Amino acid sequence: MTVRIMGERLENDLPGKQGRLLFAFLVSQQGRSVTRSDMVKLLWNGAPPNDPDTALAALLAKLRKSLSKDSLSGKQDVRLILPPATWVDLDVVWSCLHRAESAVHQHDWAGAWGPSQSVSHISARTFMPGFEGPWVEEIRSKLMDAQLRANECLATSGLHLGGLELQTAERAARRAMAASPYRESTCALLLQILASRGNRAEALHLYEAMRTLLREELGVAPSETLQEVHRRLLQNQTTAG
Repeated sequence: MTVRIMGERLENDLPGKQGRLLFAFLVSQQGRSVTRSDMVKLLWNGAPPNDPDTALAALLAKLRKSLSKDSLSGKQDVRLILPPATWVDLDVVWSCLHRAESAVHQHDWAGAWGPSQSVSHISARTFMPGFEGPWVEEIRSKLMDAQLRANECLATSGLHLGGLELQTAERAARRAMAASPYRESTCALLLQILASRGNRAEALHLYEAMRTLLREELGVAPSETLQEVHRRLLQNQTTAG
């Protein structure tokens, strides 16, 4: 975790592992107040000390000392106040994912390209390495979903942009398929990308592998969308649809 305020690195000044966890949690709340009970639950995960209020008060006092003046507001319910221009990677993920998916929906392929790459790069990093607990696991799960959706956006926009972007689109589609092997929408994208790159035989082989997987593991046939892409491959039509 990196914390930089006015150009100064402060993560090592935060009060230990619990201080870093609490700071990250407060940042994620985007200026909303957090109750003491929620902070106790976050820090001690169902096994608080004998006097959790005193322990929490001491931690908050140390946290206030580490941060700029007036960054923490309130005593019972605590709110972290950040400058308007603060850059938070989680916020970037959620906002860029919305922009990317909106652009894809509007067929704005160039508009989807940059935001989807930002989400893919940020969400690929492990959130709060070395930390465990329900909140940390919840954010990690959301980031995995964001990465999958961003890679699909990246593959979709790259497919339609064509040219040199096809290589990046293929890598994104393969990452998405590795994360979710049964995801037929991603498979359909990868088939089209492979064909557009001149690898029609590999695309046909991939379709057969997916068809076999769905039949043997789930007892179902490929979706109509995936079958339609396959039919177009057999007809040697590689134009993105």
